[in-house]
Amino acid sequence: MKRINNLYNKIISIENLNLADKKARKGKLHSYGVIHHDLNRESNIIALHELLKNETFKTSKYYIFKIYEPKEREIYRLPYFPDRILHHAIMNILEPIWMSIFTKDTYSCIKKRGIHGCMKAVKFALKDVENKKYCLKIDIKKFYPSIDHDILKLIIRKKIKCKDTLLLLDNIIDSAPGVPIGNYLSQYFANLYLAYFDHWIKEIKKIKYYFRYADDMVFLHSDKDFLHKLLLDIDKYLKEELKLTLKNNYQVFPISARGLDFVGFKFYHTYTLIRKKIKQNFCKRVILINKLNDISDKDYKQNICSWLGWTKYSNSRHLLKTIIKPKYYGSIL
Repeated sequence: MKRINNLYNKIISIENLNLADKKARKGKLHSYGVIHHDLNRESNIIALHELLKNETFKTSKYYIFKIYEPKEREIYRLPYFPDRILHHAIMNILEPIWMSIFTKDTYSCIKKRGIHGCMKAVKFALKDVENKKYCLKIDIKKFYPSIDHDILKLIIRKKIKCKDTLLLLDNIIDSAPGVPIGNYLSQYFANLYLAYFDHWIKEIKKIKYYFRYADDMVFLHSDKDFLHKLLLDIDKYLKEELKLTLKNNYQVFPISARGLDFVGFKFYHTYTLIRKKIKQNFCKRVILINKLNDISDKDYKQNICSWLGWTKYSNSRHLLKTIIKPKYYGSIL
C-alpha cells in the first residue's frame, strides 16, 4: 500500500486554514466561539499558521460535560479557535485519502451516505427474502473510550508517511483518553479504526450483506448457524487485533419474526417502520402543534419537518393520517 508524504504544508497553508474556518463555522455563526474569533479573524489565522509552522501547536483544554439522551455519554468540547478550525484543515487534506480506505459498507459521517444511505441499502438487500432470512446484530462496548492510541496510530501510518502530519495527529490523539466524543476528528478516527476490520469482513470472511454505522453492525444471511459462527470469529478478531469487546446484547434472529431495529428504522422484508422512540417523540410534538390556533401550513410543516424526513423513507402514511390535523394533511405530503 502506497504511503503518502508531503501533506503538512498543505494542511497549514493560510489558504487551507481560511477554507477550514469557512467550513467550521457552518451552523455556528451566532456561537460565542465564532463571534469571539471574528474579532481578530485574520490575525488568528496567521497566528495558527505560525504555531503549526513552528510545530509549537498544542491541543487546547477540553470542556467536559455529560448528556443523558439518548443515553448517558461524556462529551469533550474544544474551542472553535484554534482547534476546531485546525481539525477541519486536517480533514480538508486527509479526507480523500481516508475515504479511499473505507468500504462501501460503512455509512456514519461519510458524505452522500449517512443514515438514509444506510437505510436504502438495507431495504434493497432485504428484498431478497430467501438469502436474508436471519440477522446478526452487534455493537461494541464503550467504543470511543476503548480505542487504543497505539493501534490507531499504526492504522494511520499504513496510509500516511508525512512525519510532521503524523506528529500533529499524535498530539491530537494523545490529548484525551480513547477517542473523545464531541471532537470533530473523532468521527473520522473511529471509522478509520474499524476500516481494516471492514476489509477483513468483506475480503477474508466473504460477507456480502454487511452494514456498519459507527460501531453498530448488521450481517444478513440465510443460515443462522453461519451467523453464530461468524459472531465467534468477529469477537476474536476485535479482541486480538483492536482490543475491543462486543456488548453482550448481540442477537441472531429471523427478520420476519421481529424486524431489524437499525439506524432509526424497523426493517421487515416488505415494509419499513420508524423506530418506536422516534415515533413517540414525533407524536408528542404533533400533539403540541395541534393545540396551536391559526398556524399557517408552512409553519405547521416547519415545526415537524425533522420528523417528516423519517416518514418519507418509511411506511408511515397511516401514522400521518392519524395524528396530523386534516386541514394540514394535504400540505404535509
